[in-house]
Amino acid sequence: MSSPSIERFGLSKDRVLSMYETMLLARKIDERMWLLNRAGKIPFVVSCQGQEGAQVGAAMALETEKDYILPYYRDLGLVLHFGMTPVDLMMQGFAKAPDPNSGGRQMPGHFGQKENRIVSGSSPVTTQLPHAAGFGLAAKMEKKDFVTLVSFGEGSASQGDFHEGANFAGIHNLPVIFFCENNKYAISVPMDKQSGSEYVSDRAAGYGMPGVTVDGNDPLAVYEAVKQAADRARNGEGPTLIETMTYRLTPHSSDDDDSFYRSKEEVEQAKQEDAVHTFSAYLKENGVLTEAGEQEMLERIKRTVDDATEQAEEAPYGTPESVLDYVYAQQDGERRWQ
Repeated sequence: MSSPSIERFGLSKDRVLSMYETMLLARKIDERMWLLNRAGKIPFVVSCQGQEGAQVGAAMALETEKDYILPYYRDLGLVLHFGMTPVDLMMQGFAKAPDPNSGGRQMPGHFGQKENRIVSGSSPVTTQLPHAAGFGLAAKMEKKDFVTLVSFGEGSASQGDFHEGANFAGIHNLPVIFFCENNKYAISVPMDKQSGSEYVSDRAAGYGMPGVTVDGNDPLAVYEAVKQAADRARNGEGPTLIETMTYRLTPHSSDDDDSFYRSKEEVEQAKQEDAVHTFSAYLKENGVLTEAGEQEMLERIKRTVDDATEQAEEAPYGTPESVLDYVYAQQDGERRWQ
């Protein structure tokens, strides 16, 4: 991979190794969820595989103690860096009561955790973009120093919410980063059947903001683009549209058969460019990572994923009595709208 140098951004070796470890952790959680699904233990998986480099590169360019993220359903790497734990994610996968996202009430991928500034999304795709513009407007009105990053797939750029969110942010010069993870397919529909332009970022000029396209398999290039966009936003220079070119290595979900719309040869070629492998090679070539260090990392991650799986399997499901929790509020002994 031809990546910007680590030293260029003042990133320490420990920070870069942390970037790689979070990518690996996301991959191993995802792989475990597929096994659990095929074993009949969890009902549904929507995968991050192939997009971890873009997600973690972006996350590490933000300030987790004050910035907000509005992730989309594939963003395991993004939410892990912002503080969601493997146990949290497994609780969601198993739909158990301790699931911090929704108490086991929503499909996997509906990330939301107030304490870590992870804003809950909805099942209809792209609705998080206008919400992100609203967070940006709040930051501007209240003169608060935080940036909001909202992520989405290139299929979402075909939705009206994309236009509304980007247009509003551009008009009002809001501190929002629109982060497109272009994985080539909106379920089964390729990019050339969705857009007359080659890149989603080409549309940025129409909203009065910069647009850039970067290699999503290069976490450091993504880090650079998001860091520059965050700096612009904090300096009052408004929003940015960033498009990362990635590839979804799995079917759209555990209910999808991708053989109907893409070839095995195409997927195999994409696996050769997978950031989990290319970034590992880059770190080893530059003396940041050793084979022994990587093996220790993998063993540590396996223990973490095993423990998270065990905790989630043993956790209770929600009780029938809890069906209206988070829908109604208790007041004077009666349930009222929350």
